[in-house]
Amino acid sequence: MSRFASLSRRNRSLPHGLRAFTHRDYRIFWFSQLLSLTGTWLQSLAQSWLVLTLTNSPVALGAIGILQFGPTLILGLPGGVIADRYPKRQVLVLTQSAIFAITSILAILVVTGKVRLWHIYAAAFAFGVVNAIDMPTRQAFVADMVGHEDLGNAVALNSALFNTTRIVGPALAGLLLSTVGAGICFALNAVTYLPTIGALAIMHTNGDPAPASGSQSPIDRLRDGLAYVRQTPAVLMPIVLVGLVATFGLNFNVWAPLLAKDVLNIGASGFGVLMSSLGVGSLTGALILAFRGRMPSLSRILLMAGAFGALELALALAARELAPLAAIMALMATIGFCMSTTMAQANTLVQTSSPHALRGRVMSIYMTVFAGATPVGAAVAGVAAEWGGAALAVALGGAVALTAAVGVAIWNRTLTQHDASGTLPVTAPEPAAGPRSES
Repeated sequence: MSRFASLSRRNRSLPHGLRAFTHRDYRIFWFSQLLSLTGTWLQSLAQSWLVLTLTNSPVALGAIGILQFGPTLILGLPGGVIADRYPKRQVLVLTQSAIFAITSILAILVVTGKVRLWHIYAAAFAFGVVNAIDMPTRQAFVADMVGHEDLGNAVALNSALFNTTRIVGPALAGLLLSTVGAGICFALNAVTYLPTIGALAIMHTNGDPAPASGSQSPIDRLRDGLAYVRQTPAVLMPIVLVGLVATFGLNFNVWAPLLAKDVLNIGASGFGVLMSSLGVGSLTGALILAFRGRMPSLSRILLMAGAFGALELALALAARELAPLAAIMALMATIGFCMSTTMAQANTLVQTSSPHALRGRVMSIYMTVFAGATPVGAAVAGVAAEWGGAALAVALGGAVALTAAVGVAIWNRTLTQHDASGTLPVTAPEPAAGPRSES
């Protein structure tokens, strides 16, 4: 009997939507991330506002995204090879410690008033390099903690966690920015990495690689991951969709501060309110996914992605027409709802369709298109906002997201019509590398 099966039977008293919490290490991981992600949102908003204050340039805001996520475009795939080659918990201890050091240095510079724009750029680039390894490792580590049966629920609860902090972090950041200043946001973020490092140190799950993973060269392991994604439409299609939507539609840190400052004239606290509205909708979507417990389907993912694009187009029109703040907040909330349901379902579909031995590499491809292409989108959004204002940047992202959803739907329909059984392959057999190792 597996550890996961026995745990599931002993903890049936928990609500269905919380079943991933039956796993001790996942509980430790989740609550440690609650503080860490809140701190990340504090710094994210403070950083965007600080750069805008220093430069008053949308292009400078876009440059932050280029530097922070550009390394993932180059190093994301090798990061997945590392995730499948070494114990994931040990890799995460190293990456989280490195991020703690980077954020601490930046916090000292901001608090002491010595920060310059190039300091922020350098820290963003260093964070991006480390995060290229951290992200696929952290994503793949969830399956090691909870097992395949509870993976979908864990992904939904992770999304709920992320979006809870998306509400709390921006609201708190807006308050602190308008009363105390940016320095405290950077300092608090640095401190919040300590609980995560401590939590990883006391976990039992090690996230060991598949037994035979060391017999291949890194290049061969990378090729295996790429080949699997290319040959599995149920993995490839959501990855392509997520890549396009994330690249062009999720550039909130570029256009949201401009919307608050230059269009709505609501200042730093209003910026926090806008981002918190986005978080309220995102959290609602994540909780619905967690408690409904349905396995994701490509059709629902496409529906939500299409709605996301249409709503961003509506937001651009509302901003251009100077709609009331309440209407803007409502649109931000519904955009957040569609965004979180799209991304969480796509993440679950990709992970559950991937064999254990390849999961780190598959998730590195997912995270590369999700985060690594952000520099392209940030640059496009920054130039669009510089040329035509924040509303144009929002409209462009919405148009691409809507077009991507329609395009992938047509692709899916074409493949289904050519498949004799009328269905698409969802999973592939586990490679011959050996059974899943459980710690």
